[in-house]
Amino acid sequence: MTSAQKARVGKVRLWPLVGAIYLMVAGGPFGLEDIVGSSGYRGAILILLITPLIWSLPTALMVSELSSAIPEDGGYYRWVTRGMGRFWGFQEGWLSLTGSIFDMAIYPTLFVSYLSRFSPGLAAGWRGILIGVILIGVCAVWNVMGAGAVSRSSLAMTLLLLAPFAILAVFAILNPGHGTSATVPKVDMLAGILVAMWNYMGWDNATTIAGEVENPQRTYPLAMAIGVVLVALTYILPIGAVALTGLDSNRWTTGGWPDVARAIGGSAGLALALIVAGMIGAAGTLNALTMAYSRLPAVMAEDRLLPPVLTKRHSRTNAPWVAIVSCAAAWAFCLGLSFSKLVMLDVLLTGLSILLEFAALIALRRREPELTRPYRVPGGMAGAIGIALPPLALLVLAVIRNDAEPVGPINALQLGCLIVLAGVGCYFLAERRGEVGSTTAGPG
Repeated sequence: MTSAQKARVGKVRLWPLVGAIYLMVAGGPFGLEDIVGSSGYRGAILILLITPLIWSLPTALMVSELSSAIPEDGGYYRWVTRGMGRFWGFQEGWLSLTGSIFDMAIYPTLFVSYLSRFSPGLAAGWRGILIGVILIGVCAVWNVMGAGAVSRSSLAMTLLLLAPFAILAVFAILNPGHGTSATVPKVDMLAGILVAMWNYMGWDNATTIAGEVENPQRTYPLAMAIGVVLVALTYILPIGAVALTGLDSNRWTTGGWPDVARAIGGSAGLALALIVAGMIGAAGTLNALTMAYSRLPAVMAEDRLLPPVLTKRHSRTNAPWVAIVSCAAAWAFCLGLSFSKLVMLDVLLTGLSILLEFAALIALRRREPELTRPYRVPGGMAGAIGIALPPLALLVLAVIRNDAEPVGPINALQLGCLIVLAGVGCYFLAERRGEVGSTTAGPG
């Protein structure tokens, strides 16, 4: 084996990266049921068409430029640090990591929800939380095996979870006119867009493993383009196909894809396959995101922004095993929160981190105009600023919605603001303790 071939062993290639991106962003059409139930078929399809245009596409364009220009481990943290300085780089890492605590609690919750379809007693109460903890532990062990192993399994899991939806769509198209579609009395467009934002969020996550991707300058833009199309199609086509049957949209509930299959005359086997697909999607997304998020504290620790023990890597796979275990432990603590609260907080914190990435795109255009950019967002500086405006507008909507979501004695917006302020305090605390050095190049 030549040295070049050895260098490629374990590297993440295009299609495994597409599989990982799909799981990080979507994990299948799960989670869309509430959009259909609250907005009807036309409203849901409209939301799922609009949201990628004003949220996913701008983000994917930004990620494509920055990941191809700065293909380094740490991804978005590196971009913000290089473009705006160490303080803002720390805030980017802080927002992403704290957002991950709420994000990563969602997927064990969904896994347990689908598992309960087989045995409600098995997933009830403390048993459900225990199963969630075990799932997080399994994904942590899986990730210690390395990014190559995780990405290859991600592609396989993506194909497995999408197969039942392809069968469902074909069955629905071949059996139109079943039932009568009810008129939705009140469309909560804001709630639908917020849930759609969560379902279309995560395009930047895969960039934290850039150092482990084969030919990242070419692979990332191509994987992003394929991912945007794949996510949109796998969201819209199954819902559009079921709409042809005339099934009452009010019958859609959280985790209700198996019930939808039965309601339109599908077999018990298809309903069972959708339940299993839900479990695969939740587990696969948790596994892929463990790979993405765990690289962040390891890289920040290398920059002396976090304890140095987080830099320890496995001798064979090079996986940051201490960071993986630490993240897994933190994620397990939020398993008791409700789905809606988790989504609200995740969208708020992760949305703010994405805005920092757009700011880094603009800052790097100004500070480093000669930086080699294999892919460049068209339109010059105006184009870079223009693609940031739609996500900013959607984040404002998320803030409005979070203001009405209670979390204990305060609301989700207030809790989010406290978390943001804590990030500022933690940076200066680390600086006073001498843990902040100048090991990363970038404007201060």
